[in-house]
Amino acid sequence: MRRITVSIPEEVLYDTKMSIEDASSFARKAVALGYYTQSSVSLGYCAQIAEMQEEEFITYLGQNHISIFRFEDKEEFQGELNNA
Repeated sequence: MRRITVSIPEEVLYDTKMSIEDASSFARKAVALGYYTQSSVSLGYCAQIAEMQEEEFITYLGQNHISIFRFEDKEEFQGELNNA
């Protein structure tokens, strides 16, 4: 796994009252969320990036109003709904 460094001004940490660990966790989750929603990276890889279990990441997605279900169109959704 590769490591990427993000620089955050001290003032931001002060203003948000975040510790370095909190800011690091926030950044990992934000990157994972971005990869999941914008690049179609798998749920499992995004959970690894966020340093969460898959179930935790699914909950995190829900907290951010992001569904794990993806459908190409209304007909595909309806077909899946009928098969449920």
